Amino acid sequence: MKLTDLDIIVTAPPAPGWGGRYWILTKLTASNGLIGWGECYASSVGPTAMKAVIRDVFERYFLNENPENIERLFRRAYSSGFTQRPDLTVMGAFSGLEIACWDIVGKHRERPVWALLGGMLNERIRLYSYLYPLPHHDQDAFWHSPEMSTESALELVKQGYTALKFDPAGPYTMRGAHMPSLDDISRSVEFCKVLREAVGDQADLLFGTHGQFTTAGAIRLGQELEPYCPLWFEEPIPPDNLLEFAQVAKSIRIPVATGERLCTKTEFGSLLRTGGASILQPALGRVGGIWEAKKIAAIAEVFNAQLAPHLYAGPIEWVANLQLAVSIPNLLMVETIETKFHEGLIRSSIQINEGFVSAPQAPGLGIEVDEELARANPFEGEGLHLQMQDNPCIY
Repeated sequence: MKLTDLDIIVTAPPAPGWGGRYWILTKLTASNGLIGWGECYASSVGPTAMKAVIRDVFERYFLNENPENIERLFRRAYSSGFTQRPDLTVMGAFSGLEIACWDIVGKHRERPVWALLGGMLNERIRLYSYLYPLPHHDQDAFWHSPEMSTESALELVKQGYTALKFDPAGPYTMRGAHMPSLDDISRSVEFCKVLREAVGDQADLLFGTHGQFTTAGAIRLGQELEPYCPLWFEEPIPPDNLLEFAQVAKSIRIPVATGERLCTKTEFGSLLRTGGASILQPALGRVGGIWEAKKIAAIAEVFNAQLAPHLYAGPIEWVANLQLAVSIPNLLMVETIETKFHEGLIRSSIQINEGFVSAPQAPGLGIEVDEELARANPFEGEGLHLQMQDNPCIY
């Protein structure tokens, strides 16, 4: 069995567009006719340039290779360019191709991917969701309204969710890191207070930030949130200085979570050695794929840390997260995004039931991709998948 062909689809989720401006889907074909699907997360260059990178990585390392040789493929992509260090763009391209390889191998063996990763440990996967606006909410006002967020939270709890994420802590822009304003701190405290009163002990609160604070600013904010017992304080500082995470973790009584912008076991290993985080959030479409994430889980287990795979992308990365989650002992939960487009793109192959999802049973990733739907929604914009703006913090 050899890899013979690559196709790349850049699809744009319709409004409201939860999951980013576009999703980069990779479709691999093997010599036996099997097709595998993958997804590259949040490329840091535009989709036209990223498609060229993905194709270069495929033709250089994957073409005519057996998709079972994941370790060889990783070592080629990681080291052959005289790099042998984390590279967001190359490893993002590799990740989408690697996930597609697992899909092919699982289909070839007629087993779900988790069965090839050590088998089933977790029969049901706990999910969490961001608090998104309900249909009657003003989408601009929602993000600054504890009351609207509470309505969204109660709806998710009603559906069975036991963990809810929100991020009211002020601007995250290319100017970070900054000291939070008093207004940002007050609003963050108010969100936690109102949501905790609303959901009680029915759901964990997951306080999200996007690396916008200095170390001192993150500590200052985190200490104010402690009375409301959030399960985590997400990415409190930028990911470009992993040593500083330890200072935050030692100074607050909320577990630190991070990882969506980290790449390979190398960066996660550095974080764990310093005690910088106890909850890891790898994005499988960026971190190096399923096998690299499995290695990260094993390293984390030694440090008594848990995994909560991140999702701000499409449903193919989500199902890759689920396959990993079924197989690891230190799983906390998996992020999910419920939209009609997410569900439609995988033809409702996997169903969420009361905030949980059962281990997929179909071969490979366990999904059927609606390729026609993906192609019918091409991305035609100019922005990046996630693009930091120029707005300063207003004091």
